[in-house]
Amino acid sequence: MPKHSHEIRDPIHVFVRLDSTERDVLNSAPFQRLRHIHQLALTYLVYPGATHRRFEHSLGVMELASRIFDVVTNPANISEEISNRLDEISQPAKLQYWRRVLRMAALCHDMGHLPFSHAAEKELLPNGWDHERITRSIIDSEEMRSIWNGMTPPLRSADVIKLAIGPTKTDDLEFSEWEAILGEIIVGDAFGADRMDYLLRDSHHAGVAYGRFDHYRLIDTLRILPAKDIAGEEQVGTPALGLQEGGQQSAEALLFARYFMYSQVYFHPVRRIYDIHLMEFLKESLDGGTFATDPVDHLRLTDNEVTAAFVEAAGNKNARGHIHASRIVQRRHFRRVYGRNPVDLERNLEPGRAIYPALCGVLGAENVRHDRRRPGGGSPDFPILLHNDEVVPATLASEALGQIPAVSVDNVFVEPSKQREARSPW
Repeated sequence: MPKHSHEIRDPIHVFVRLDSTERDVLNSAPFQRLRHIHQLALTYLVYPGATHRRFEHSLGVMELASRIFDVVTNPANISEEISNRLDEISQPAKLQYWRRVLRMAALCHDMGHLPFSHAAEKELLPNGWDHERITRSIIDSEEMRSIWNGMTPPLRSADVIKLAIGPTKTDDLEFSEWEAILGEIIVGDAFGADRMDYLLRDSHHAGVAYGRFDHYRLIDTLRILPAKDIAGEEQVGTPALGLQEGGQQSAEALLFARYFMYSQVYFHPVRRIYDIHLMEFLKESLDGGTFATDPVDHLRLTDNEVTAAFVEAAGNKNARGHIHASRIVQRRHFRRVYGRNPVDLERNLEPGRAIYPALCGVLGAENVRHDRRRPGGGSPDFPILLHNDEVVPATLASEALGQIPAVSVDNVFVEPSKQREARSPW
């Protein structure tokens, strides 16, 4: 029986404890706004239970990130080599500071999300902007800096930004080895708390089992280890977040869960076409066809305002975006007439690109949509500590990781009344 109750709490239903200064972040306008941003956009039109929000996801990420930090910084779990390389581990005051930074970064990592999250981000932000850049602006805003300065000890907003966004989205900031590892705890490809929480939470609320894995076992076996290249040679550079051999199957289960959630939920064809209709509505209805990037203007817009707008537009034939809005509200979305088929790839590596223009020529471009995403999301590599204390890359230790397929989408949709014509010989 676990000695501490936190060892058996489910992050989906966890009661998160915050001190008074952490509650200032919780009560801030940027964080409260996340109560009104759906985690999975319009997925609730396909999976009715998927109505959860970025608010509870961010709390869950903070809880999981805190647990991971406590495990990997436990003196019993740190080798002498890592302890000598990362001096923060042996300094209690620094550990306390960075634990607070990690918790706040986890709490704030999604503050920049647009209404309905990822549904229309790429098409509706100016060049060079994404939700991570908006998140960075918010973390460094006057309101948030006053909260960071009021903490004991005060937090540097740059430190919160680094851990919340990670090195791939902050090219202008220099990361120490320690900071890179902490960023990996939140947004890492392999064991990031963000990924762990969204898989567990999305699976739970969608009512499917695809996203489940043994996160208790996985977290208990996480360690900071020397990075190894694919040949097993030690890399000169940042130590990495890895795990003991006993957690290998849990890690494999997480990565398979990600594959199944993408293929069955995130890339569900009806969900994807709703995202397209929503994007087209917003492009027509927003002033200038893009979202605002200024933090003040950004905070004024949530799913509530967008939902009210497309419901109103659906009932008004003269409103901007009426056609797209009515497709969402009245469930008159385009229907899929082609989906990626591995057999087709033997004849054409880009079948959708061939089918889409052909259908446009027959049915008219206004009646056809192409949804394409290149293969991605393969298995990340990470170090594994074997029972004989040897550290090897996961690609050498795990046969299963090489079996996880890449995730891709290649769908062609048509207006409902054109389905029969689209499927008939031309």
